[in-house]
Amino acid sequence: MRDIVILGSTGSIGVQALEVVAANPELFRVIGLSAGSGNHALLAEQAKKFRVPVIGTSAKEFTSDSPAGVSVICGRQASPEIASMSADIVLNGITGSIGLASTLAALAAGNIVALANKESLVAGGDLVTKFGRDRLIPVDSEHCAIFQAMLAGKRTEISKLVITASGGAFRDRTDLENVTIDDALAHPTWSMGPVVTINSATLVNKGLEIIEAHYLFDIPYSQIEAVIHPQSVVHSMVEFVDGSTIAQASPPNMKGPIAYALSYPQRIARASTPIDWTESNTWEFRPIDNIRFPAVALARKVGEFGRGMPAVYNAANESAVSAFLSERIGFSSILRVLSKTVEKFESSSLSEIRDLSDVSALEQDTHQVAEEIIKKEENAA
Repeated sequence: MRDIVILGSTGSIGVQALEVVAANPELFRVIGLSAGSGNHALLAEQAKKFRVPVIGTSAKEFTSDSPAGVSVICGRQASPEIASMSADIVLNGITGSIGLASTLAALAAGNIVALANKESLVAGGDLVTKFGRDRLIPVDSEHCAIFQAMLAGKRTEISKLVITASGGAFRDRTDLENVTIDDALAHPTWSMGPVVTINSATLVNKGLEIIEAHYLFDIPYSQIEAVIHPQSVVHSMVEFVDGSTIAQASPPNMKGPIAYALSYPQRIARASTPIDWTESNTWEFRPIDNIRFPAVALARKVGEFGRGMPAVYNAANESAVSAFLSERIGFSSILRVLSKTVEKFESSSLSEIRDLSDVSALEQDTHQVAEEIIKKEENAA
């Protein structure tokens, strides 16, 4: 039986991870949970159902009744503290770069991290990978697919990683000027949180995943490609030097990647529903239109630039998406805010990221610059 910690337990990844645990009680024991400040009632319910001894929230106080015998940790350090508990595996399902501190805390404690928080690698890839890539198991469906497909050959035999993208809500829409929030949140194949869904609509999510893949697998950016795959069945592919391409395919459901990460190197029977081969299946692949969706090319550019620029990319996008969801700017402004913020920092002398405080300071500076650009977008509207 494995002792596991789940960070971000009330979010989409956390909830599904607990469903995997509930379906396999003989395999997993949950020893710690953490969540943000938005759903203390659900966190308390999870703690009671799974008999979790320690839970945490980023809020200053816990606003729900905690089950008897459960220790509650409150404050910004709650998730990192719980991530430091001795466990067989820590699943980081926190959304945003705030999850970086917990990833580092888990690794520093000697834990293996099942990583669903891509921003940990985007904002602090060098800090995370210094602990060793063998301590990271990817949970994102694309990187889980690559992780599995890479087992088909030697590292030196890999010629390319191919990350698939659903294309988001607007893959077939050319006019993006009058997009509403509801339009952008109407993802055609996946059910995700609002930030990730907006990132999918702009394809920023795919840009973040290219940076994540670079750090996870130590592959040059020139050997990482992204393609549109509307059906979201082939989650990613690995091309080898002999011309062979190995793909991992399954219906769009995060239960499979979550179960694989928690149980690796074993597989859990019936973790997710397989493809129905009694029905006709058509899988389409097409290149990304970099004119309509410049986020992917920009991510590759900042990744190659290095020196904290990926953290700038991520923080600027966080500011822009927040402004869009609060109806301060339009959908098309998200990419303008992102690109203009990156331009501001390209002309500055960024230093190498040395520690978590460097990341925090750079993100704060980025949010300030992005806010100035957002205000200009508001005034121009």
